[in-house]
Amino acid sequence: MTGGTWAPARRLLTAGLIGLVTAGAFEGMAVPTVLPALVTELGGLDLYGWAFSAFWLTNIIGITLAGSDADRRGPGRALAIGVILFASGMLVSGLADGMPQVIAGRAIQGFGSGALGSVVYAAIARAYPPSATPRMIALVSSAWVVPGLVGPALAGAVTDTIGWRWVFLGIVPPVLLMGIAVYPQLARLGAAERTSVPLRSDGRRAADAVRLALGSTLLLAALGIGSVLAALGLLAVGGWLAAGALRHLLPPGSLRLARGRPSVVVTVFAIAFAFFGTEAFVPLTVVEVRGGSVTLGGLALSAAAVTWTVGSWLQVRAAAAGTRRTLVNAGAALIAAGIVVTAGVLLPGAPVGVAALGWAIAGLGMGLAYSMLALLMLETATPGEEGFSSAALQLMFTLGTAFGAGIGGAIVALADSGTLDLPPALGLVNAVMFIAGLFAVAISLRVPRSPVTGAPRGTMVPARIPLEHP
Repeated sequence: MTGGTWAPARRLLTAGLIGLVTAGAFEGMAVPTVLPALVTELGGLDLYGWAFSAFWLTNIIGITLAGSDADRRGPGRALAIGVILFASGMLVSGLADGMPQVIAGRAIQGFGSGALGSVVYAAIARAYPPSATPRMIALVSSAWVVPGLVGPALAGAVTDTIGWRWVFLGIVPPVLLMGIAVYPQLARLGAAERTSVPLRSDGRRAADAVRLALGSTLLLAALGIGSVLAALGLLAVGGWLAAGALRHLLPPGSLRLARGRPSVVVTVFAIAFAFFGTEAFVPLTVVEVRGGSVTLGGLALSAAAVTWTVGSWLQVRAAAAGTRRTLVNAGAALIAAGIVVTAGVLLPGAPVGVAALGWAIAGLGMGLAYSMLALLMLETATPGEEGFSSAALQLMFTLGTAFGAGIGGAIVALADSGTLDLPPALGLVNAVMFIAGLFAVAISLRVPRSPVTGAPRGTMVPARIPLEHP
């Protein structure tokens, strides 16, 4: 197919993909907002954390299996399975009469969300010409703007008027509708034409995904365990499991920070770690340390959602000019700078609005860096392995998000135990994430400088943001 993102031949596909991401974005903004109300009605506060953990762990498996399936059988089947599981998980949680059912629903939903995240980028790689890919990536990122601005408030209003269940149930029809609209377009793509034989079968990749999920669980569990000896044991076993799985799920050389394509996925991990490891605690800082309102705390997140989109559209122009490494490097530097500015809100004399300013800067950096990194992953994909590339991108984004928030949470827990006061603990979180931002700046110097002449994508590929979280 020829033409741009809104050419008649792919107009419905473009609208459907944007619609799917928009629906997922509303879920990502709404569900964390209503979980406190859910716990008030159903109980199970001791299981609160598993509502998030169950989602992320199955998300890893969904990302991996859907990426492989999209290459082997075409993205149509992976899309259908993802839509069905995502909608089913929302239904299970929305109709739950206890926290265990909510967690089961979140696990089902996480699997579907991971599958859809892989399919979206695999579809962009397979269904759009190289000239249209940067614009399509920007359009997908733009799908987070409205949910980022109104999602939490809308979820709160629905919860207050007709109940939290309708936040879950109300997302099901749009997801099914967009899936029905997109499926015929993706089913026609069929299996990818491979130029190389995959090193791992679907069964072995599934085992790798489960191994990665288990290893990640042990690593995160080590952060909150009281015994130093037990923590070291969990870190050793979890690290061994995760590293062994990642060797097969990422481009060769990723774990040794090789130049080029491997450094792309490592940079994705680093920027997600730094950004979301900070963002998770921005509202807490505004409300608990500076005495601001919940609305004021959310303003910083909304500001970042807007500037993330601005950065994604700037990426379109930069891509046309052939710029790659410079934009990623600038984006990573803006994230680090935004963390520093945001940390200024901890100073008693600083205006509370500095949090929104700093996080807007960081959001701009994410829009620039992540969108360009996604483009680089698609551009350098071996023909027939666009799904593998999309899965690797999503995996590292998910892991960076989970570990950034997990380590930040472990530091903040020191305040709850009385080891540190809350302001110093939050300051330490910002310091750790700033270091991660500097690491991202350094690694970004190893990504491709410009489009690779003669890269596989040029011969075959007609082609926040991850579906689950910007």
